[in-house]
Amino acid sequence: MSQTTTERVRWTAADLDLLPDNGNRYEIIDGELFVTRAPHWGHQKTGGRIYSALDAWSQSTGLGQTAPAPGIIFTDADNVIPDIVWASNERFAALIDEAGHLTGSPELIVEVLSPGVENERRDREAKLKLYSSRGVQEYWIADWRLQQIEVYRREQATLKLVATLFRNDELTSPLLPGFTCPLARIFA
Repeated sequence: MSQTTTERVRWTAADLDLLPDNGNRYEIIDGELFVTRAPHWGHQKTGGRIYSALDAWSQSTGLGQTAPAPGIIFTDADNVIPDIVWASNERFAALIDEAGHLTGSPELIVEVLSPGVENERRDREAKLKLYSSRGVQEYWIADWRLQQIEVYRREQATLKLVATLFRNDELTSPLLPGFTCPLARIFA
C-alpha cells in the first residue's frame, strides 16, 4: 500500500545551512525554496548600473545606504537575497543585525529579472507579495531584455504598479529627493 501526502515541505533558515555552497542562490519565501544559478551578464550589468546610480546619490546626499545582494531575514520561513536595496539611515540602523543581515524591510528593493518562467514568477508574484506584506515602500523590477523598469509603490498598505518606464524615460522616486537616472544609462 502506498501513501501519498499533499502537505508540502516547509523550508526554514536552519535548512539553508545544510545546502551546499556551490554558487547557487537559495531563498525561502513562505517556506518554499527557490534556487537560482549565477545570473546572466546582462542581469549583472543592469543591477550594477542601478546600484551605482543609487549609491552615488546616497553618498552625495548622505540620506541612506545602498547594497547589492544583501540577505534579508524577515522570518524563519522568509529569507531572500534581493539584487539591490536602499534604506534610509534611520531605518538601516534598526534593520541590521550583528551578522550583517537585514531583519526587516528597507524602503526600496530592486530585483532584476532572470530569464525563465519560474524566475519571473518568483520576482513578479512571490517576492511582490512578500515585500508588500513586509512594508517595503517601493519595489522596482528591472527587465534588461525588454529594457524597462516596473515601479511599484505602496498605496493603501500594498505595493501597486504605478509606472512602467522604458529606455527613453527617467527613473525618479519620491523616496529619493533629487534622484534621477535616465534608463538609457542603465540599459546602455
